[in-house]
Amino acid sequence: MINKRRLGTLTEPIIEGLIRICGISAILFVLGIFFFVFREGAGFLINKLNLQEFLTSVEWYPDSPSNKRYGVLALIAGTASVTVLAMAIAVPFGLGAAIFISEFCSQRLKETFKIVIELLAAIPSVVWGFIGLTVMNPLIIELFDAPIGLNVLNGGIILALMSVPIIVSIGEDSLKAVPDSYREAALALGATRWQIVYRVLLPAAKNGLLAAALLGIGRGVGETIAVLMATGHAVQIPHSLLDPVRTLTATIAAELGETPVRSDHYQVLFIIGILLFTITFVVNLTADLIVKGIRKK
Repeated sequence: MINKRRLGTLTEPIIEGLIRICGISAILFVLGIFFFVFREGAGFLINKLNLQEFLTSVEWYPDSPSNKRYGVLALIAGTASVTVLAMAIAVPFGLGAAIFISEFCSQRLKETFKIVIELLAAIPSVVWGFIGLTVMNPLIIELFDAPIGLNVLNGGIILALMSVPIIVSIGEDSLKAVPDSYREAALALGATRWQIVYRVLLPAAKNGLLAAALLGIGRGVGETIAVLMATGHAVQIPHSLLDPVRTLTATIAAELGETPVRSDHYQVLFIIGILLFTITFVVNLTADLIVKGIRKK
């Protein structure tokens, strides 16, 4: 008995130390990735890049022999348009499916839905890209009489399908984490199922549901291969859902492998990576401020 107590006394600090190392290592990994990306693009960013032109110009001609131009406004617009459309589709459907699985369907149906959602999440990005290229492309051309089916609409639908499993899984876990006493108290007051969801569960699980939506946005902003294959890869600001676009991530994926190392073009692609880091940081910071504001209320 004494040996077990001594063993527990000795092992507890070790386990706590390992947990601390795991927590700190996540921060260090993120900082290390950011340092690597920043180091590769720092020379051009500090010495040569016109930041105003970089962020406000739509002209992306990195291979021009006489007048190289590095404007990413069209790429930012392409990323934003595809992501916003994807979230407009994925968030309502994802949260609605999470509510249905958590509160309305039977246990057997719930297990079936969970298996289907896990299978959707396991589909590789390149397969979704092939679906956009071979299925959605001719379908959009036929339904909307579009000149090409590789456009914002195609990329938004594909990204929505890729984001829904994440939103459903996290949203359902958040709703399930609400104590049963909340549901029982609402039932005792005579609330209907929908009133319990709207008045009790959604306010109680709002932080987790917001996290689910943000992870969906992160998937949309960071997705590469699927949008590369489904959006048409045209550097322009879209004026309708049927316009082809190019995203920031697709630009990096398409051009980095054929760019000479340490060249200006090479460094600008890493600066785009820094821009993606910044966008993700702003999204997460905004969400954190929103959550803190909700908690104060």
